[in-house]
Amino acid sequence: MKKVLVIVDAQEDFTRGALKNDEAVKALPVIKSIVDFAGENDIEIIFTKDTHQENYLETLEGKHLPVVHCVKNTPGWELCEEVIPTKDYHILEKPTFGSNMWAGIPEVKEADEVWLCGFCTDICVSANYQTIKATYPEKLIIVFCDACAGVTPELHEAALKVMASCHANVIKWEDYDKENSNEA
Repeated sequence: MKKVLVIVDAQEDFTRGALKNDEAVKALPVIKSIVDFAGENDIEIIFTKDTHQENYLETLEGKHLPVVHCVKNTPGWELCEEVIPTKDYHILEKPTFGSNMWAGIPEVKEADEVWLCGFCTDICVSANYQTIKATYPEKLIIVFCDACAGVTPELHEAALKVMASCHANVIKWEDYDKENSNEA
């Protein structure tokens, strides 16, 4: 069974930067554990990067969330160093919450199972879940809830419930059957 790991916006501005979030910082070791497992088991890894330009405050998103963040080539735009794998990985830069580019990503298209985690559960993780699910309605998508963090714990939980109602398999990484995960 072919799998792909998609880590949404595990960037400095969502953890320790402009949109600092202690819950996101707490999720980083779980993400690292998943990344390590993926690297050891030949699972493709894709990071998305929320990517804005200097004119962020002039955009529609900037008008609704007037906190400059993830401006390309700034420290806050960079991936959190502790989750970067030692094996090869891909980066998908996206200008807003979700990405309509999933149909063009062969690692996702060819996968039987998509693993999803990252930040923020209630915005970018859920938007990417919905766009992947809309692109591939029969694909199994697992959301590792303990490897995500929302803007608030309440919004995190609400987003997990919505994704589950839209057929996401929402589980904790520690509950995932790693021993049998590579069986076809």
